[in-house]
Amino acid sequence: MTIEDLRERAQEERDRQGQLKRRILYCSAAGCISCGSKETAAALKQSVKSSGLEGECEIVGTGCMGLCGEGPLVKVQPDDSLFQQVDAPAAGDIVTRHIVKGESLPDHLVDQSAPFFASQVKIVLENCGRINAESIDEYLAVGGYDALGKALSELEPNEIIDEVRKSGLRGRGGAGYPTGLKWGIVQKAQSDQKYVVCNADEGDPGAFMDRSVLEGDPHRILEGMAIAGYAVGAQQGYIYIRAEYPLAIERLRLAIKQAERNALLGNRILDSNFSFRIDLRIGAGAFVCGEETALMRSIQGRRGRPKPRPPYPSERGLWEKPTLLNNVETFANIAPIIRNGGEWFAAIGTPKSTGTKVFALAGKIRNTGLIEVPMGIPLRTIIFDIGGGTPEGTEFKAAQTGGPSGGCIPTEHLDLPVDYESLAGVGSIMGSGGLIVMDSTSKMVDVAKFFMDFCADESCGKCVPCRVGTVHIAGLLQKIISKNATIEDMKLLEELCIMVKETSLCGLGQSAPNPVLSTLRFFRKEYEELLQPVEGFVPTNTVS
Repeated sequence: MTIEDLRERAQEERDRQGQLKRRILYCSAAGCISCGSKETAAALKQSVKSSGLEGECEIVGTGCMGLCGEGPLVKVQPDDSLFQQVDAPAAGDIVTRHIVKGESLPDHLVDQSAPFFASQVKIVLENCGRINAESIDEYLAVGGYDALGKALSELEPNEIIDEVRKSGLRGRGGAGYPTGLKWGIVQKAQSDQKYVVCNADEGDPGAFMDRSVLEGDPHRILEGMAIAGYAVGAQQGYIYIRAEYPLAIERLRLAIKQAERNALLGNRILDSNFSFRIDLRIGAGAFVCGEETALMRSIQGRRGRPKPRPPYPSERGLWEKPTLLNNVETFANIAPIIRNGGEWFAAIGTPKSTGTKVFALAGKIRNTGLIEVPMGIPLRTIIFDIGGGTPEGTEFKAAQTGGPSGGCIPTEHLDLPVDYESLAGVGSIMGSGGLIVMDSTSKMVDVAKFFMDFCADESCGKCVPCRVGTVHIAGLLQKIISKNATIEDMKLLEELCIMVKETSLCGLGQSAPNPVLSTLRFFRKEYEELLQPVEGFVPTNTVS
């Protein structure tokens, strides 16, 4: 396929869709499937058939539409009406009453002018819920692979890296390392072989951002990786994804086959001299394999255990060769940056944290779902405008960002801008994008214990501070919860957390104490209320 062929295919698909009177899009992502969207789809198809609309109405399964807590979701085009909680009877009503008779169905109709939608900016998620994730033609019709064509026909590798640098894009996997800087290091490395790796080993409890992108827009990741391969001089890519994501794996495999058949992966991509392959590697679900050195060992067929750095993967990674490693969301930003320019991306967000961030909004919140917001947005806007606040009869208490590696942010920091520096300032991190909300019914010591049990269970055991320290921290937390601990135990808990944080080998152990330390910082009174009474001890009266 040439670039001209690419454009013709895209126009043919747009023309095909333009001839349809209606497109009915139903969410076929994992969240809505669990709510019964397969039954919804069957009811839609049956109702379209019985209404005699088969020739003029197309039913399409798409990726996540965002409002996950109200699934199954269905959207009707061209009027773009969105319906929630669409069971089989409601699916029939959408066809027979809304499409045929023009009724609005107020019991299911979603107000898309509400803050949940109005406060978002879609870059990474622009195609999710909009296209059939299993159709390469639908991806082409919305500009898919245009950025790859532009990169191969108009830009030199250095120019691509310059655009990524101008964008200010920072790695969305958690650490926030400048993406353009990392790409430049790999490009300059001298080697006969280089690799590009996508980290799709999303393991944080309550996180489903990467899974949703892969289920709803897999070609977007392939395109980003191919552009990266061209920029840094690599011809082989790997996507490392956990086995618990079967639907994402299925759609990635299909997307890779489609891209190979159409000369968008493989040899001489788009009739150029650039060749690039992508293969999947399925992980067994070890949380520690989200750490880059453990991930690469797992790809090589070895036990997923971290190793000290330096050397860094950009110098000596897979099979001791220079390796570029970014996560799903980072690669999903590459195509729009190349299409629109780095300065366009840099104008979104804040000067040091540019662009948008995808969050999985979960916990004690009314609007559970997948959201994408500009960097620097106040936490209050996310919780109360987009999220709709906590359930009736409760009050907001804290938000956990960064999963087991992050910290709990209390009420007094609700106006905190959500960016890398601000979150670090209150003892949390951006992480990959999990955002769990706690209300006044949540017990913060129990929250800390939950995350510490998770980290202790997921520790690879290679270094003593993490292997032993996380278990002892969990034990002390249990002792406090059981009301058998003293003030001395709490002092020991803090000392142990600091020791594990400062001496562990990799990011798992270094960040495991964060939920404990942040809850001790902001909710110390809840710990003290569980301690055995000691003469002369005065509990904390205010949050520090």
